[in-house]
Amino acid sequence: MQKKTFWEQYKMPILLLGGIAIGSIIGIISPAFGQKLKPIGDIFLNLLFTIVVPLVFVSIASAVVSMVNMKRLGKILGGTIAVFLITGAIAGVCVLTWVNIFSPSAGTNIQLGAAEMGEAKTAAELIVESLTVSDFDQLLSKSHMLPLIIFSIIFGFCTAVCGGEESPVGKLLANLNNIIMKFVGVIMTIAPLGLGAYFANLIGEYGPQLLGDYGRAMVVYYPLCLLYVVIFFPLYALFAGGKLGFRRMLKYIITPAVTAFATQSSAATLPVNKEACDNIGVPKDVSDLVLPMGCTMHMDGSVLSSIVKIAFLFGVFGMDFTGAGTYAMAIAVAILSAFVLSGAPGGGLVGEMLIVSMFGFPADGTVPQGIAAQAEQSCKNVGAILEAAGTGFDRVVKTTCFLADMGDFAAFNEVYARYFTSKPARSCVAVKDLPKGVLCEIEAIAVQ
Repeated sequence: MQKKTFWEQYKMPILLLGGIAIGSIIGIISPAFGQKLKPIGDIFLNLLFTIVVPLVFVSIASAVVSMVNMKRLGKILGGTIAVFLITGAIAGVCVLTWVNIFSPSAGTNIQLGAAEMGEAKTAAELIVESLTVSDFDQLLSKSHMLPLIIFSIIFGFCTAVCGGEESPVGKLLANLNNIIMKFVGVIMTIAPLGLGAYFANLIGEYGPQLLGDYGRAMVVYYPLCLLYVVIFFPLYALFAGGKLGFRRMLKYIITPAVTAFATQSSAATLPVNKEACDNIGVPKDVSDLVLPMGCTMHMDGSVLSSIVKIAFLFGVFGMDFTGAGTYAMAIAVAILSAFVLSGAPGGGLVGEMLIVSMFGFPADGTVPQGIAAQAEQSCKNVGAILEAAGTGFDRVVKTTCFLADMGDFAAFNEVYARYFTSKPARSCVAVKDLPKGVLCEIEAIAVQ
């Protein structure tokens, strides 16, 4: 077998990076012209997104059909979910270390405003919406990936029972799989042009914000992502495939990585990830099952960003982000929002609200109205800080309560008494003004 030249091996990554670089330069030099290239970038991304649904259905269904031993299917699915959870926990530990060194809220001065909030959904409603849809046509949307994956697995299993690969449907699925991969190859021929146009418009339209507000977030988040990829991806490859797996990962990861960075979409990387797995030598039934599940459920980057958000909110609201209990809760919430809620319609918003509700932050960023509501929030904030420090209300020995109006004492005290049941020593002080115009504030001293 003739050894490939450097250009033959890395032609696509070089062209993709070149397209992104040229597009970025165009956006910097001529923002107006860069924005005119937006339709070209949109066409490329739309082509990628259009192929995602048929790719997921056909690849999963054909993989299940081709499995003679259904125990292998269970083994692959079980191993996949276990790997997703373990690597998510590793990502959580990494980001906890990082945010304790580089606080994302350092120097932050944010004015919180009101927001309109929809009606909260129950856990049962969220599970139903995550795993199912109410009509078949909703399976044709990339916004419902988990229901599509479940449908594809069941469809493949039924086809396997009714004749398998030799049945007319089994042969059709195999043929469709080959056609779709050819289609992906056609799309990728215009990828350098499409990504170049996309970045020309992105830089041309949002250049100042990317260097300003977004740049401050990048200082904490993106270096962490880079370190995670450089350190842990090779370790995962080495653990899974030994030295050969490590070398092949390094050889073929560039194209999917560049596509992921450029499009900021897991779904958009599915076609190029499939091609990379074929080149690496991953068994077809494994890649056909794992990749579609991974683009929906395996989001270590979302775990990283979720915990960065949690640490940021703790800083904004003046709460100490410390303690084993707080860290464990942060990892659990991050994994849940990244792996489960990401598959639900509006899952990103639900994930944000999960973070808000689990840690007692105001849901809309505003100070609650009225002394009773503000007293309730103050007590919850104290409780969160006590829990993070490994103690509780029953270990509080002294409190100092500040009231903007002593006429509110009765209403305040009614709420206060529900939380501080051990009746610690208390001082109550009337003050002229409190930060952000709040009506009350509580300081507490506790023992561990």
